[in-house]
Amino acid sequence: MIWSTIAAVDHANRSGNYSVLRDISSQGFQIQNNAARLTEIFTGLRNSQIDLSNAFLVPPTYTRAPEVIQDGVFRVQGIFQLRPVAIGFDMYFQWEQGRWKLAGIDVQPAQMVERAPG
Repeated sequence: MIWSTIAAVDHANRSGNYSVLRDISSQGFQIQNNAARLTEIFTGLRNSQIDLSNAFLVPPTYTRAPEVIQDGVFRVQGIFQLRPVAIGFDMYFQWEQGRWKLAGIDVQPAQMVERAPG
């Protein structure tokens, strides 16, 4: 789900069309965010011209364990350890219509995090 969401954001950033990202998300997300609002929200990320498709090259490093925050909603936070710019994410998914759908998202350039020795 994380990678498919990153792919959807990447495609939206490249095309400038956020309607598909909105349409595949939860009903609550759709109500709160029309395509124009999503265009505005992702302006900074889009203007940074970070190639989000590079996230497919590495597994995510979770900065917090995925957690259920309420019945039918879970949160995942982490980072894709890429160079020269890592990609941080904070995503919420909601169980709706028999599948997990995006309910909230933040994707930003981030600092690399050190992995624990082991």
